[in-house]
Amino acid sequence: MPGDPEQNLSQFNAQPEPAAETAPETPAAGEHKSPATPTAHTQQQLIILTGMSGAGKQSALRAFEDLGFYSVDNLPLELIPQFAELISSSSEIHRAALGIDVREAQLDRFPQILKQVQPLLPTTVLFLDAADDVLVRRYSETRRPHPLGRDEGVLTQISTERRRLETIRNVADVLLDTTRFNVHELRAHINAQFGHESQQQAMLLSVMSFGFKNGVPPEADLLLDVRFLPNPHFIPEFRHKTGQDAGVAEYVKSFPQTGEFLDRTTDMLLFLLPHYVHEGKSYLTIALGCTGGQHRSVALAEELAKRLTAADYRVKTSHRDMPR
Repeated sequence: MPGDPEQNLSQFNAQPEPAAETAPETPAAGEHKSPATPTAHTQQQLIILTGMSGAGKQSALRAFEDLGFYSVDNLPLELIPQFAELISSSSEIHRAALGIDVREAQLDRFPQILKQVQPLLPTTVLFLDAADDVLVRRYSETRRPHPLGRDEGVLTQISTERRRLETIRNVADVLLDTTRFNVHELRAHINAQFGHESQQQAMLLSVMSFGFKNGVPPEADLLLDVRFLPNPHFIPEFRHKTGQDAGVAEYVKSFPQTGEFLDRTTDMLLFLLPHYVHEGKSYLTIALGCTGGQHRSVALAEELAKRLTAADYRVKTSHRDMPR
């Protein structure tokens, strides 16, 4: 769709959805408020997809359609119970996804309507969100107006939209923060959560390094301080290199405490992650910090990501403060 803000999601960090629809933990990235995340094995299933404009509702709805969901956008709220009845009695349509945006006039009635729908078939409310500055940037890059109009600035419209959607957000089963997603990661996430993926594949892990001198990353769910290890910065030959350098990484991993830290941390995560998945969490950010974010945290983030990938989890790595 020409000019669609989601088409420019070069980093699901970078664009809003079209004005014709209203679309990231935080809740913590991917935070789920209910353990009742549906699976591909649910015979009948209704996904009600909503959230902030620019957070990715159109891309998510297309992802559901690709998974075989019967998808409808902007169905009036008062028709949702009738739609649910049709799906529950249909012999051909077993899974459906509905998009709702901020222009719906009766948003305050949503909890009441949801109570009418839930007895008819398994229903999950998926709310997409993103940080305000990311939403503003997405609109700026696509030059599309906010669905609430052009009368006020985008940031003001976003604030208004948050207030109007609060009723729905409060009853959502899944809160998905798309701040750090690109469009492909969002689609992969939807596929893993609602397709036929294994338990491990249902969770996306973000392993990141950072430097404490630049502040703790607000998106971190689990934070590990690796400043207890010797600092390669004080070795002249390593000073201007990073933890991605083979020599630096070998130095950092040469200490007995490094191996023990990695083993214990990996064991802890492999214990915790299935429980997070069971409770409905689908996105987890693990942040490792050293002083500057250049050597120790980078090397250990890379190694931890390898171990989690070997355990069949979907993992992406990022190095916030590593010199480029």
